[in-house]
Amino acid sequence: MKVTVDTSLCIGSGTCALTAPAVFGQDEEQAVVVVLDSSPPESQREAVELAVQSCPAAVIRMFATTG
Repeated sequence: MKVTVDTSLCIGSGTCALTAPAVFGQDEEQAVVVVLDSSPPESQREAVELAVQSCPAAVIRMFATTG
């Protein structure tokens, strides 16, 4: 899977970092999401899906990858 975030629209709620801390962090200066792993392992799928669903600004996208 591939994870992307539109940081220009992020409101800095931190929900993603709490939900999937192996994949998302938060920039303390700008208070926006930081993608720690843009191609997380399959074991992170459930956490990433929950982060996508929980994001109040709806700025996280998850895409399937082939290979």
